[in-house]
Amino acid sequence: CQLYGNCLVRSGSIIGPGTVLRDSIVGEESTVIQSVISDSQIGSHVKVGPFSHVRENTQIGDYCEIGTSAEVKASELKSFVKMHHFSYLGDATVGESSNIGAGAITCNFDGQDKHRTEIGAKVFIGSSTMLVAPVVVGDDAMTGAGSVVLDDVPAKVKVVGAPARILKKSGHQNN
Repeated sequence: CQLYGNCLVRSGSIIGPGTVLRDSIVGEESTVIQSVISDSQIGSHVKVGPFSHVRENTQIGDYCEIGTSAEVKASELKSFVKMHHFSYLGDATVGESSNIGAGAITCNFDGQDKHRTEIGAKVFIGSSTMLVAPVVVGDDAMTGAGSVVLDDVPAKVKVVGAPARILKKSGHQNN
């Protein structure tokens, strides 16, 4: 691994070969495998990688998982968030115990300005969902696989399709 600038790796953490840390903190008992973390804070008991990129101004809470080839930029992930492989979160906030499916992305740049995405607690973002910022997804909401979310999603609502439309109002069980 390579460490640059002011890095702090807390006890019990594993920083695997091929990992680059720059001006970042990694909490206790976390594992980072063949990934790059820059100007960010990683909580305790977090798994990152392989081949993930945690970019500047990102805060990842405790017990999170950042999967293979995932990228996070200028975002805050609360505790127990699972972000699966080939996903991208930029300029986003993700509430506790939410699940970001494989290939899901935030579309945060409109060609001129960057916009934020707010994802509530216990939200399930289906695989290959596109969240077109600015957008808010309420607590306990769910997006179906392949959804294109252009408008805010209320709490406890399931949306599907392109563009996403309400399918069901009642939330889901995020196991």
